[in-house]
Amino acid sequence: MTIEAILKEDIRKAILKHFENTVDEVVLQPTKKEFEGFYTFVTFPLTKTIRKAPAEIGQIIGKDLEEFSSVVSQCNVVQGFLNISLKDSVWLSLFTDIASDTAFGTFPSNGESVMVEFSSPNTNKPLHLGHLRNDFLGDSLSRILTANGYDVVKTCLVNDRGIHICKSMLAYQELGNGETPESSGLKGDHLAGKYYVKFDVEYKKQINELLLNGLSPEEAAKKAPWMLEAQKLLLLWEQGDPETVALWQQMNSWVYAGFDQTYNKIGVSFDKTYYESNTYLSGKDIIEEGLQKNIFFKKPDNSVWIDLTEEGLDEKLVLRGDGTSVYITQDLGTTELKYSDFHNNRYLWVVGNEQDYHFKVLFAILKRLGRPYAAECHHISYGMVDLPSGKMKSREGTVVDADDLVDQMIQTATNRTQELGKIDDFESDEALKLYNQLALGALKYFLLKVDPKKRMLFNPEESIDFQGHTGPFIQYTYARIRSIARKAELSQIKASIPGNSYQMHPAERELIYFLLQYPQKIQAAADEFAPSIISLYAFELAKVYNQFYAEVSIFADPNPEAVSFRIELSRVVAETIYKALGLLGIEVPERM
Repeated sequence: MTIEAILKEDIRKAILKHFENTVDEVVLQPTKKEFEGFYTFVTFPLTKTIRKAPAEIGQIIGKDLEEFSSVVSQCNVVQGFLNISLKDSVWLSLFTDIASDTAFGTFPSNGESVMVEFSSPNTNKPLHLGHLRNDFLGDSLSRILTANGYDVVKTCLVNDRGIHICKSMLAYQELGNGETPESSGLKGDHLAGKYYVKFDVEYKKQINELLLNGLSPEEAAKKAPWMLEAQKLLLLWEQGDPETVALWQQMNSWVYAGFDQTYNKIGVSFDKTYYESNTYLSGKDIIEEGLQKNIFFKKPDNSVWIDLTEEGLDEKLVLRGDGTSVYITQDLGTTELKYSDFHNNRYLWVVGNEQDYHFKVLFAILKRLGRPYAAECHHISYGMVDLPSGKMKSREGTVVDADDLVDQMIQTATNRTQELGKIDDFESDEALKLYNQLALGALKYFLLKVDPKKRMLFNPEESIDFQGHTGPFIQYTYARIRSIARKAELSQIKASIPGNSYQMHPAERELIYFLLQYPQKIQAAADEFAPSIISLYAFELAKVYNQFYAEVSIFADPNPEAVSFRIELSRVVAETIYKALGLLGIEVPERM
């Protein structure tokens, strides 16, 4: 039984004994910091049936717990709140279990598999800051679900076809002059993005010329020469024109090489990559099936629709009148393909909240079609990332490229670390590794510490701070503990857990209490699809440890039992920080 289960049972027995009353459920909550204790039982709900004041009920139950409970040391009552403290022997027993459990915080296999689809880049531009939030969320969720016992498959759907890809291709055809990543010195994805921006510049120029000739804004946007040419290029691609396909393949190969470099740099990988060019036609058979089952219907122009008003949605186009696919067509086919490939129990899509409606439609259609996986399809919606300068726009070239941002973060980490002057004895390779760990730790932590559903403002300078709610603060705490372990080893002091007669310091109890919460936080993060729960836990644990470090002496304590215990306690805290940050995809430095 867990400590909470024992306390609940003891409280239930006390209520039955003294008031001849039974309670369906005993609820415990953490004791408020201003009061003594760790667990609080609220007595207000009992006043109606027991007909006594809340404080009196608390006093009676508390006295019973102090006398008969095997785990309670003392209780105090504040109005209707019964605050409970545990015996030191209990804390030591709990800690012994944690310290001896090498898999602490990792759950055994539950026999279920989950697919997490994330990133989903376009091949007309490099990854940017918005992609980074997506990548880090998807990667972290995959790690958290794995820790919870799921078999996780990480997938990426690359948007490698469509009019936006043809825009980059057209601009390159017209303006590229045979430029390559090698000749330009640009990563392939940056080169493609350069021509996507060039298309937009020329397109707007052409629109303005048409407006001066008397066309309306809508007509000008449709009849601009480059838009018409891009549409022709898309048609040629769909017809398999060799020259067009060759250009598409060449530019995409440059982009994929660039993506791989970025993914390697940020520590993100996939088990399977799907390509829209291979899947965009795959939903047509499903549309035909739905027509035969009268789930879909045709309009006079031969377009195919579904009426989802019963689900609180609208009518939705699923196939154009000319037989060409729309996004929902492709997604139906791709989802069917993913199920055919892996037969997962659950499917997650990490996609920004601007696609909330799209996924409601997709899941509603899958349910109408009676797909066995429909009930376990989930959209992990997240808010956009803004900069202090405002919203980013890819076509206007106002995005923050992921590569540039990571490089900027590494430079900032380098400058901040060198200013502190604490790594003068580091070899150059060790220093470079530290700068990268700090930069990516700061970046990942800042983007993951906010609830995914919330829109957020990213400030690079704030994220790299070594104090406050940041990744480097937690990394520094880990490095501090590792230095304690090295000192203990040099001094030949063995870590150990004392006997039951040991009188614990309040800061020691507080640390063990926080360590006990780790498995619960992992479960909550998986249930709520929220890495922010792990982020906050890691920060709080680091704060509690630093408070412990300030309040007690580790090596100078005259009691050798206390010294050995605090070294062991520090070790377990370090391991837990290591595991928690690992679930966020963050590495920790051994020293800094």
